[in-house]
Amino acid sequence: MDNGADSYRRFLEGDDKGLSEIVELYKDGLILYLVGYVNNIYVAEDLTEDTFFRLITKKPSFSGKCTFKSWLYAIGRNVAVDYIRHESKCISTPLEDIENGASEEYDLECAYIKEEGRMKVHRAMRELSADYKSVLWLVYFEGFSNTETARIMRKSERQIRNLLYRAKQSLKTKLEMEGFTREKL
Repeated sequence: MDNGADSYRRFLEGDDKGLSEIVELYKDGLILYLVGYVNNIYVAEDLTEDTFFRLITKKPSFSGKCTFKSWLYAIGRNVAVDYIRHESKCISTPLEDIENGASEEYDLECAYIKEEGRMKVHRAMRELSADYKSVLWLVYFEGFSNTETARIMRKSERQIRNLLYRAKQSLKTKLEMEGFTREKL
């Protein structure tokens, strides 16, 4: 049983410290993952809070068929999809919020991704489609297997393999256009 699953079990048994541990372990990564869906750091932070709120209020059961992290990210993805569906009817974001959000997103990225090479890769990923960003983020930055990524993204493993291949090719092309060279992406 991984640390998140153990913490969640303790939370369900009444130990609030278990929830605090879950938030501490997964908050930053979940925020950055959700930024890939909504392209706004403020909204991603809110969706991350909503994900943890869903854990508190609905207390969904964790079956253990996958890692706790992939299960939590799948919940976060569902929260983001619900938000996108709801907000697609009317989107109005003041320009000032977009500028501030981009600035804070960059600060968070810099803290999370320290090496210059990784920052170039991350900037190039912003230009990719949402599915490409998601699959690359989950597999390479979060360390999920193709099976776990398939569960999170609600796709088959074959679709994930194909999507991952196309995403890597697209990212490689973008990085080469910027003059970034690396033997293996």
